[in-house]
Amino acid sequence: MDILYFAWLRERIDEPRERVLTSAASVADLVAELRLRSERHAAAFRDPASVRVALDQRLADFSASLCGVREVAFFPPMTGG
Repeated sequence: MDILYFAWLRERIDEPRERVLTSAASVADLVAELRLRSERHAAAFRDPASVRVALDQRLADFSASLCGVREVAFFPPMTGG
């Protein structure tokens, strides 16, 4: 599965993307796995309420299933303007 990071998440993790093998069933499960990868990942996902997610380029929430998903993107909340 391809994982993409944007904005401050990319800065904290120090990678724009990575490919992971996961047994996670949901986004929340994936985040729990990612937090264990490194201190940088743990810092990036310290406050999940400040992170948004898209699955195959569609907005989703942390309870969403990863079944059949090829790409997960994490980014901060968007602002209008």
